[in-house]
Amino acid sequence: MNIIPKDMKIDLHSVRRRLERSEESLSPYATRSVDAVRDIPELPSATRTEFQRDRDRVIHANSFRRLKHKSQVFVAPQGDHFTTRLTHVIEVSQVGRSIARGLNLNEDLVEAIGLGHDLGHTPFGHIGESVLNQLLVGGFHHSRHSVRLITQLEKDGKGLNLTEDVIEGIKHHSKPEGKFLSRDAVGSLTLEAQVVRISDALAYLAHDILDALRSDYIQLQDLPGEAVSALGKRHSQRVSAVVENVIESSWDCSGEVDPLGDVQPWIRMSSEFGKIITDLRVFMFDRFYHPISASLEGRKAAAIVGVLFEHFRSNPDLIPVWLRDLSGSAERAAADYVCGMTDNYALIMAEQIKPGLSDGVFQGRI
Repeated sequence: MNIIPKDMKIDLHSVRRRLERSEESLSPYATRSVDAVRDIPELPSATRTEFQRDRDRVIHANSFRRLKHKSQVFVAPQGDHFTTRLTHVIEVSQVGRSIARGLNLNEDLVEAIGLGHDLGHTPFGHIGESVLNQLLVGGFHHSRHSVRLITQLEKDGKGLNLTEDVIEGIKHHSKPEGKFLSRDAVGSLTLEAQVVRISDALAYLAHDILDALRSDYIQLQDLPGEAVSALGKRHSQRVSAVVENVIESSWDCSGEVDPLGDVQPWIRMSSEFGKIITDLRVFMFDRFYHPISASLEGRKAAAIVGVLFEHFRSNPDLIPVWLRDLSGSAERAAADYVCGMTDNYALIMAEQIKPGLSDGVFQGRI
């Protein structure tokens, strides 16, 4: 039985307005979707806020789909449970949403930035990024390329026309090795962008430790003792501990306490946890990330990206016309084209260009 009268007219835009009204109860420091700005103005969605719209555009983007076959740390991993670039951004989004919910910030904005922050990664993750950074005039960085993808390359050169808040969060999510938490480092970023920036580090530390332990690359007793004592021995304990510490340490961001003069709140951890996380990142770079890059698989992956870049730079006619025209130079077009490849596709293409390049290192993975 249909309980909706046939002559009843439903205003679907009331859905979006209801969602926007719900944001009025967020922290006074939160970012509201009604204030969002796009480079190209658009009519509002009937049933979604502007940040929900951005999240959906990211999820349906080709570059997002390709993340499932791009490396996180291990090169073209064979095991079903190792982290890929896709599962990484999903976990960053989850950690970020948990922090945002605890601090009464805009979860939709955090989710959109979190899911989109690594769209610009090369095949083989930071290994491929390092190669392109050396070969491309002006260098290459995945965060800048993520912005290039969403503003210019997606949809065959049309871009996704995301809001400025999402673009800025994606652009500034990266962190240097070592200490990365300070008020000066986050500048004028929205609190939601700051949440993703810290969630990225927390998520990759948690799942990369899990992968390192699962693969016997390191043992639990190898981890810094202070980190194990503070964060726990299990993956779930590590994630919960850091999320709760960020929420507690950043409580002034929630609007639940009176502000201290004109001091702008920012997303942070306690000084104790900040030191533990910094030391843990140093340990992981020394014992896991750098050794993986220097391994035989890492060196072969770097060689593959280098061969692909040189091949397409020398043969730009093999690159789609729209991408060549948009890129403006053979070098830039080659970088854009290679960056869009998955690990598997890069392996296949490299073997066609230079048979035997991988020396069977990736046997059975393509």
